[in-house]
Amino acid sequence: MNIGQAAKRSGLSAKMIRYYESISLLAPAQRSDSGYRRYSEQDLHTLAFIKRSRDLGFSLEEVGRLLTLWQDRQRASADVKALAQRHVDELQRRIEEMASLRDTLVELIDHCQGDHRPDCPILKDLACGCQP
Repeated sequence: MNIGQAAKRSGLSAKMIRYYESISLLAPAQRSDSGYRRYSEQDLHTLAFIKRSRDLGFSLEEVGRLLTLWQDRQRASADVKALAQRHVDELQRRIEEMASLRDTLVELIDHCQGDHRPDCPILKDLACGCQP
């Protein structure tokens, strides 16, 4: 199938498929006699794997490691689990950071009168980094 068909079936754009190929997440596509990229069912499986990994928030570097593990039938599942656990730990750290940001903003909103006066603790905090 051509790149347009592969894009449609994989749910990725043709641009992303070319990008994944350029950074070696996807093997270089076979070429037709006229030079167009041709993709196989195996390429589609790899693209689906990449898309699902990215949807779960794995970085491109992590996706590369996951692909290597996926293609290695001699791999230990412990290696895959460890990589996934590190990703979960990073997600948890980011969730906590976002919750802290939310809490700070809620506190600032609670201290803002939201009336006709110009005094605004939200802007004061943004200007000086000092909380109310």
